[in-house]
Amino acid sequence: MIIPVRCVSCGKPIGHLWEEFKDRTENNGEDGNKVFDELGIERYCCKSVFLGQVDNLELINKFKKS
Repeated sequence: MIIPVRCVSCGKPIGHLWEEFKDRTENNGEDGNKVFDELGIERYCCKSVFLGQVDNLELINKFKKS
């Protein structure tokens, strides 16, 4: 699944923040709440888009049609 460009509920642009959030939380091990505050993501609807995101592209690519 690909991150949406805007929040589904409020319409705030959030797509450009996904790579930085993912890099800082997974690779650097920073706390998600601290990263949300620094990126300016305050609303729960926007946070739910980030926390509910699952990257399945690598898994799906294993099952390409021949």
